[in-house]
Amino acid sequence: MLAGTGSDVGKSVIATALCRIFKQDGYNPAPFKAQNMALNSYATPEGLEIGRAQAVQAEAAGIPCHTDMNPLLLKPQSDHTSQVVLNGKPIGNKNAYDYWRRGKSDIDFRAEVCKAFDRLAARYNPIVMEGAGSISEMNLRDTDLVNLPMARHAKADVILVGDIDRGGVFASVYGSIMLQTPEDRQLIKGIIINKFRGDMRLFDEGRKMLEDICGVPVLGVVPYYKDIYIEEEDSVSLAKKQRELAEGKVNVAVVLLHHISNFTDFDMLERDPRVNLFYTNNVSDISRADIIILPGTKATLDDLLELRRNGCAQAIIRAHRDGKTVIGICGGYQMLGQAVSDPNGIEGTIANLPGLGLLPIHTTMTPEKTTQQVTFQFEGQECQGYEIHQGVSDTDQPILQTDHCIGTYIHGFLDNPPVIEYLLKDKVSVSAPTQSYSAFKDEQYDKLAEHVRKYVDIPQLYQILQDD
Repeated sequence: MLAGTGSDVGKSVIATALCRIFKQDGYNPAPFKAQNMALNSYATPEGLEIGRAQAVQAEAAGIPCHTDMNPLLLKPQSDHTSQVVLNGKPIGNKNAYDYWRRGKSDIDFRAEVCKAFDRLAARYNPIVMEGAGSISEMNLRDTDLVNLPMARHAKADVILVGDIDRGGVFASVYGSIMLQTPEDRQLIKGIIINKFRGDMRLFDEGRKMLEDICGVPVLGVVPYYKDIYIEEEDSVSLAKKQRELAEGKVNVAVVLLHHISNFTDFDMLERDPRVNLFYTNNVSDISRADIIILPGTKATLDDLLELRRNGCAQAIIRAHRDGKTVIGICGGYQMLGQAVSDPNGIEGTIANLPGLGLLPIHTTMTPEKTTQQVTFQFEGQECQGYEIHQGVSDTDQPILQTDHCIGTYIHGFLDNPPVIEYLLKDKVSVSAPTQSYSAFKDEQYDKLAEHVRKYVDIPQLYQILQDD
């Protein structure tokens, strides 16, 4: 198990690296995270829903993703409420207080996640587990499903990951270990210090000091990397992508929604050297962009209302009128229609809102959720993607096009080269990159594995696993 001193310390990326390393070394690994809280999700081959991070880790391990890798997914809908997805299917919305209070649910979530782990462990070895947030949230210890209680069930060796970049790494690592019960403390077999900047030799003494005060070996100090691209799990990373418009490139503005989801839809387009892709809710930036994308959202009506309040809706309509290309994906597709209705209060208290009126569709929110992988034709070529959405629109077309406006429910739509070439063909004269996105991602997993091998003592990690 990769456990953390806090959120965003890099557990997911280290877990992804270990999945690829174990695969390279001839093992049959699989990822596992008992409970994930994220708006980035993915559809399994069976048409069920899991967190995107575990789908990425499965990809690194070279295996199909499965709900047993992430049996419990929480998708925030507001500051206090989340949709609960169990074994790939939504089972309703729960208030955070009710969810975390013992005995409040009629479902034994602990039993469910443990059964999922047992099924996975019967098929793969080793299992690369990932914790969530900090392992030292003492007030949540009795209801914790994902950290040390899960490690106890799995009899897992725990490697604690700390983030040196944010400061206080000695206190966070030592405190995370010392706040555990004696039983749980024994499970922590190693420490990885992540996100180091500067001369590695400067931490040599610190490494020894950390081992002395914690009584646990430091398996590695992993520096920041800049040239390896792994799909992000959390939207916190989008703050770094609110860049300026660029001359000589196709400027693509992704509208920054409050409840944005599945923003990995734009990773391939962002890597295209002909493109300058950025996230914004600035009206001026939207008006000057060449292509405007309305992304997916977990709360279509709430975000649509905010677009009208902050002026972005009007800016998108004006940009389209001026000949700019507008694209809507999933919730963004719904917003581009004539109206979005929620008569049963699936999303909240907003019953109906007019859309931006750029596409001839009406959408009604329904309790049922569509989750499936899909194959579709675009410009005469076969393409792939997946759907995860609530709501039904009055069209059977997987992709709806009008004059310089495209709408689709298909996530991964922009991962397909024919789609990107269609969008850029009249805007640039430079030829397209030849490498497919799947080949690019595979190359990145190998680069990540090489990076982690260089700075983490993998033989010592294997020894820890064998000693048990």
